[in-house]
Amino acid sequence: MAEPLSAIRNIGPALEDAFQRAGIKDAETLRDLGADAGYLELLKSGVRPHFIGYYVIVMGLQGRPWNDCQGQEKRDLRARFDALKAQAGPVRSAQENEIEKLLDQIGVIERKNGRK
Repeated sequence: MAEPLSAIRNIGPALEDAFQRAGIKDAETLRDLGADAGYLELLKSGVRPHFIGYYVIVMGLQGRPWNDCQGQEKRDLRARFDALKAQAGPVRSAQENEIEKLLDQIGVIERKNGRK
């Protein structure tokens, strides 16, 4: 049986639910992805970017308390966080994404591949 995400330090019910909605279902998957790819999946699923949320994941995957991040390490993580935000582009809520999918299916908006 797969280990739950909450087995990773610092990951509580809310963050576990967000990972589940993003398609990351267990601790092993998140460990395999790593903090950056895992956080990027959260952003793509509609989670709003939040720096502390990002470094909570980084610290947790290292087995460290969330508030252990300080000084140069924190500045370096901020640069990584900013790069992930830029890579993810504008964050849309899950509801906005679902509405867009439905409108695309019925032909109300131009499809992502350029067809109508």
